Amino acid sequence: MVTVSQNTLAKFSQEESLVLWLDKVGIKDIALVGGKNASLGEMIQQLTPKGVNVPTGFATTAYAYRYFIQSAGLEAKLRELFADLDVEDVRNLQERGLKARSLLMHTPFPLELQQAIASAYESLCKQYNPDTDVAVRSSATAEDLPDASFAGQQETYLNVVGAEAVLAACHKCFASLFTDRAISYRHTKGFDHFSVALAVGVQKMVRSDLATSGVMFSIDTETGFKDAALITAAYGLGENVVQGTVNPDEYCVFKPTLKTGFKPIIDKKLGSKELRMVYDEGSQSTKNEPVSIVEQNKFALSDADILQLAHWACLIEDHYSQAHGSYTPMDIEWAKDGITNQLFVVQARPETVQSQKNGNVLRSYRLGLGTGEKTQNLSLIPLVTGRAIGEAISQGKARVILDAKQIEEFQAGEVLVTERTDPDWEPIMKRASAIITNSGGRTCHAAIIARELGVPAIVGCGKATQVLTTGQEVTVSCAEGEEGKVYPGLLPFQVKEVLLENLPRTHTQILMNVGNPQEAFSLSAIPNDGVGLARTEFIIANQIQVHPLALIHYDNLADAEQKAKVAAITAMYDDKPQYFVDKLAQGVGRIAAAFYPKPVIVRMSDFKSNEYRNLAGGSQFEPDEENPMLGWRGGCTLLRSRL
Repeated sequence: MVTVSQNTLAKFSQEESLVLWLDKVGIKDIALVGGKNASLGEMIQQLTPKGVNVPTGFATTAYAYRYFIQSAGLEAKLRELFADLDVEDVRNLQERGLKARSLLMHTPFPLELQQAIASAYESLCKQYNPDTDVAVRSSATAEDLPDASFAGQQETYLNVVGAEAVLAACHKCFASLFTDRAISYRHTKGFDHFSVALAVGVQKMVRSDLATSGVMFSIDTETGFKDAALITAAYGLGENVVQGTVNPDEYCVFKPTLKTGFKPIIDKKLGSKELRMVYDEGSQSTKNEPVSIVEQNKFALSDADILQLAHWACLIEDHYSQAHGSYTPMDIEWAKDGITNQLFVVQARPETVQSQKNGNVLRSYRLGLGTGEKTQNLSLIPLVTGRAIGEAISQGKARVILDAKQIEEFQAGEVLVTERTDPDWEPIMKRASAIITNSGGRTCHAAIIARELGVPAIVGCGKATQVLTTGQEVTVSCAEGEEGKVYPGLLPFQVKEVLLENLPRTHTQILMNVGNPQEAFSLSAIPNDGVGLARTEFIIANQIQVHPLALIHYDNLADAEQKAKVAAITAMYDDKPQYFVDKLAQGVGRIAAAFYPKPVIVRMSDFKSNEYRNLAGGSQFEPDEENPMLGWRGGCTLLRSRL
């Protein structure tokens, strides 16, 4: 048992303290307590008064880490170990990383550090209850920076209970400064291994194992659209969302009208959410358990919670933008406590991809063969589909890897195909031409790192590792909207770059035609004066995908296969017509939001029997017309012209 000294904390100045409470630090203290802890302290001090809930806790300091290293004479041993480090050689990297971590783990903490951590944990227990459960998170002095996230490079431990367990978790966090992925990432970003220190945050757990959790961005992660907040959610602890173990729900909220009191949820997508991470009561750890089909087919968040989180995203973004003196979109982790039903923010860091892009360059990718000004489009059936990360197209030979122990087999330029990625995969992710995963959403590890590396990725494909084979040539397209597609073979494609500042301003207004709501955010970046035609039939085809009469007369659908398809698409709706209303409103709302405050003209649908017949359930309600201009649509047009 650790002997606790109540006076340990008082003997040091802040710069030489071994432990600091989070409410005593802010974003200017990254050098003291690391990026993660500094940000938590900033929010506790500045945003808690504005209603943002942040769990309290304490941090070991960068000084504590250096005191540990220096008192044991470890720096010389580590420098000798890294003398012949080669991060491009996976085996060399793994050997050096393992030896470095072992060196730290086999070196005990100085007694003063043990006492300081135990004393702070005891104080935390007095605020809550004996043996308070805490999250123990690594927080390096080079992380959560505007141009380098260092996301997931070091370790996190959840449901840690008792002083001895907290000390053990802190020790493992110190050693995790030398995980293979952290060593590789620092090398790639140009950071000296010995100029970076490791602090540890010890924070009261939010019991999201009994509720929900997830990640949100104050910016659209794919297009950089600044006026949207993207929220993802799944059941249980948030590690499953961060690591991409599950496909979470996604919600999109329009920030400008949210700030004026409206409730602008402009998109909701149901994720499968097959697993829930919960406390393993038999041990101080966590485990995954299956989620029932009924829960999978429900949204994990209420509209009120979605709007509350989006409001917090706006507050956090506004505060950090003011603090940094420039626009700073944020990457935020949140959790809901299943006991108190309160929402909490548990982490916040600057977004490091879209905020660093040159907004004056419009780069577009298109599948097909270029012939002068025309493009020969390719009509192909994809092998697998999922959520597109980025807007690029890439190709190469697939390499299916099911275990991180196989990553040394990966060759530069191959397409990585796996169940999911975690930070251990990063040394090969930067060498991939594209990344494909079975699970995960737009805020999972694979998605975040792929964006940062500029590598196109498709996540949440379901069975990519079963469908694709090692050595198979594939083309990975993220350039066709939010659905990414993997095609067989090495297909031709075009890349065009346009400097927006070189586009001449016309004397007449340029109004765009927009039919796919999922493309609206990216299209709005092109110079324009609004939308002159948003065709509802395209919104119905792209966003709704079900014939309206099939929803009204759902119980009377004669085709069992079509009825099952309609049921699958509208699984969370007992009131089938309401599905049509919601999705049409969200589709129109997303287009309007993308071009706000410019005008958007929405045209009601006409009778397009040939297109509506192809919607789910449509064959029962539409005639079989090869040319609708000679049938229903033509008759409608003629009548309209005579009126």
